[in-house]
This record gives sequence, structure tokens and C-alpha cells, in this order.
Amino acid sequence: MKEIILIKYGEIILKGLNRHIFEDKLVRNIRHKVGEDAKVYKSRATLYAEPKEGVNVDELVQKIREVFGVVYVIRTAVCDKDLAVIGKTILSYVNFSAYKTFKVETKRADKSYPMQSPQISAEIGGMILEAHPRLTVDVHNPCVTVSVEIREGGAYVYAEKQKGPGGMPTGSAGKVMLLLSGGIDSPVAGYMMARRGTNMDAVHFFSPPFTSEKAKEKVLDLAKILARYTGGMRVHIVPFTEQQLQMKAKCPQEHLTILMRRMMMQIACRIAEQSGAGAVVTGESLGQVASQTLEAIGVTDACATMPCFRPLIGMDKEDIIALARKIDSYETSILPYEDCCTIFVPKHPTTKPRLDKILESEKLIDTEALIQKAIEETVHIDV
Repeated sequence: MKEIILIKYGEIILKGLNRHIFEDKLVRNIRHKVGEDAKVYKSRATLYAEPKEGVNVDELVQKIREVFGVVYVIRTAVCDKDLAVIGKTILSYVNFSAYKTFKVETKRADKSYPMQSPQISAEIGGMILEAHPRLTVDVHNPCVTVSVEIREGGAYVYAEKQKGPGGMPTGSAGKVMLLLSGGIDSPVAGYMMARRGTNMDAVHFFSPPFTSEKAKEKVLDLAKILARYTGGMRVHIVPFTEQQLQMKAKCPQEHLTILMRRMMMQIACRIAEQSGAGAVVTGESLGQVASQTLEAIGVTDACATMPCFRPLIGMDKEDIIALARKIDSYETSILPYEDCCTIFVPKHPTTKPRLDKILESEKLIDTEALIQKAIEETVHIDV
């Protein structure tokens, strides 16, 4: 029995005359993901992956499920379009002993086929009932739906569809720069932006000896998790110790968090410009901490030289944690290694900063020199 993987996409269908561009991008991304394990091609709004001999199909399916743009991944048996052959294939391919009820759905892409879709479903249903008389048909809420697709190249039968991440193909929507802190939120924000088709690099601010090598390794591990979906990224490790020490020594303590966030934003924007990114991304959620109030976000954005996207802005912590678990970043994010954002937090940070007051505080340090020093000493790591 020949087995093939059908790959269904969703939003791409709405792209009109540009649809082929997104389809081709998705095909390239899947090929990059599966390597030599399968032949990947498209035909009539469906993508196909033909596993090479000896390849573990379950592992292949899991790889494809991590590609943005994929809505469903379906292991399928391919057979001749003869009705008796279709029925025989279904009975050998589907484990009906695990179910009590079923229904049959047929799609007839090959309009030259002599039977209509309802007729095919009825005939196949009869064959299943004859072979498994304990089963019953339930068209509204079946335990399993047996699907038959009649295409020019043959009949495709399957009983299970595994969900992919959806979204748009990576690389179809430009490039962004993620501020990757090592906490729960920023990897989720990166995932959500990558799901919209962006390529991605990341910036991480590192403050030795106040933050350890373990903290840096944790961030690189999070980047590797994201890279499963994005296909890879460059992580820019920015030394930030001297910058924080100068702000702590010379600036009002209640302004430290906002001053730090503004300097991070300026550094991230400049690295983004150098790497060809068109926006920066943060994991901020409105009202979660002192630096994420409406006023604080406004003051931080005042120094940005490009758009700043905050895909988590309206989410609560439980929603973010649920998504972190889904993408397998949560357990790494909660490892007990502090990042630089938590080291110099003042006891009473201002929650409603005024831009004029913050600008006065910034005059107490040589902001431009500190930014340039951080950028010059940045280390770049590909994951």
C-alpha cells in the first residue's frame, strides 16, 4: 500500500493572484524542514509529501506540523479509483476496532468520475458496515470520519487529520527583531510574529557578572525552540553591565526601569536596521509590570526608530503560559536564571512616567556613547 502525506493550508487560499507566491514559499519551507526524507510538491491547492523508503512517517509528520502556513497534515493511503479497491483499502488502513460510530465524507476533485460524492460515501459506508456490523453511522458526531478524495492521480483515503500551526509561511512578511529576555513572554511573542510569516532575529541583553552563563545558555535554548518553527535565527548578545551600572549610579532610582527599557529599545532598533529588520518585537502585556503601563510604553516607544510590535498586549498571563506550554518553551523559560531586567529593579518604579522628566534623567549619562559601546561589543550567534 502506498502512503503519502497531504498538507492542507488555509489563509493562503485568500491571496488571489498572488497565491502562487505564498504556495511556493510554503513548499520551499517544507522542503527545508524535511530535507531528503520526502519529495514535496503541489497540485491543485494541495501540497504532497511522498516519504522516501525507510523514513519514519510519524517523525516526518511531526516535522511538517511545525511549519507555519500548514493547517492540517494527513497521513493518507493512495489506491486505484475503483470503488471496490477504495473500500478494501479503507478496511485495511483504518483501525475501526477503536470506534463505535463513523461517517464517510467524499470529495470528487476528478469530475469525470462516474459517481457523485454522496453515492460514493453511501457505497463505502455500506462496505464498512458489512465488515464491521457492530458499528453505526452517525453523521452529526461520529467517533471517526473516513475521508475519500477522488483525484486525477487516484483515490486518497484517510481517517485522521493532525493540526499544524496555521498562519503564513515564514519569510513571506519581512523580518523582525525580537527582544528575547529569557522569561515566559518573549518566546511566545516571537512565535506569534513568526506565525504571521516573518523571518526573525533576536536581541538578548546580558549583564555579567550579575547574570550568569547559565542565563545566556537558557536564552540560546529558547532561540533553538523558536528556530524549530522559524528555520533558524541569529541571536545578538548585547553586553549591558556598564550601561545599567551608570544608570543606577547617576539617575533617579524610580526612573531606572524606563531608562533601561529606552536604551534597550534604541540598541535593538539599531541592530535591527543593520540586519535588515523592519520592526522590533517585545513580549510586553499591558499592565503586567511597572514598565508595561500605557504611559511607560508610550515613553519607551518615543525613542524607537521603527515600529514596535507587541503581540501579547491584550493577553493575560494564563493565556501566555498556555501558549508557552504548547510551543514547548515554558519549562525552559521558568529555569531559575535571572536576566538583566530583574537585577536592577528599583523598589518603587514610576508607573506613569513623563517623557520630559525621563529625558532630563537621560542627560545625566552619556546615552549615545553607552549605546555605541554596547553595539560594538555585541556577539552574534546563529542557532
